[in-house]
Amino acid sequence: MIVLKDKKSALTKRMIIEKSAILFNQNGFAGTSMKEIMDATGLSKGAIYGHFKSKEAIALASFDQAVIQVWSEIKERTNVIDNPLDKLKAVVYFYKERILNPPVEGGCPIQNTAVDTDDGNPLLRERVKQTIDLWRKNICKMLHLGMKDGYVRVDVIAADFAIRFVAILEGGILLSNLYKDLHYFDVVAQQLIKMIEELST
Repeated sequence: MIVLKDKKSALTKRMIIEKSAILFNQNGFAGTSMKEIMDATGLSKGAIYGHFKSKEAIALASFDQAVIQVWSEIKERTNVIDNPLDKLKAVVYFYKERILNPPVEGGCPIQNTAVDTDDGNPLLRERVKQTIDLWRKNICKMLHLGMKDGYVRVDVIAADFAIRFVAILEGGILLSNLYKDLHYFDVVAQQLIKMIEELST
C-alpha cells in the first residue's frame, strides 16, 4: 500500500513539473501564477504545495525538466556518432530543425530563463549558470577526447571554443525566434559549422 501511494505521489509530482515547465518556459517566473499552475494540473494549491514548498521550487524543478527534455533529444542523435566534431554539427542541425518547433513549448529553456532571471530570481539565475557551465564542460570534454583520438587539433583552446559555440548558437535561436524566420539561424549555423570544421586535424 505504501509503495502504491509513493508511486502515485511521484507520478503527481512529475505531472506538476511537466505542466509547469511549459508555463514557466512561455511566461517566465513572474508571469506564471499559482492559479495558472492549478488550472494546468487540475490540482488545488494545497495539493501542489504538498509536493513543493514554494512556487520557486516548482520553477527550479520545471527548468531542470525542460533542459533534460531538450538534451535527451540531442543525445539520441549524438550518441550514435563517434567523431566529436560530427557530434557538434549534429547539435547545430538539431536546433536548425527544431528551432520553430522546440521540444518544450516556448523555445529554449536556457535562453528564456536566463533572460527572465537576469535581474530577478537569484536561485533560478544560478541554476541557469550551472546548466550553461555543464554544457560548456561537456563540450570541452568532447573536444579533449577528440584530441586524444586524433579528430581535433591539439592546439585548440576548448574552453574558449565552448563559450563561442554556446553564445553563437543561443544568439541564432534568439534572432530566429524574434523574427520567426529560420534564415537568421541558417546564417549562424553556417558560421558554427565553419568553426567546427576548423578544429579538425
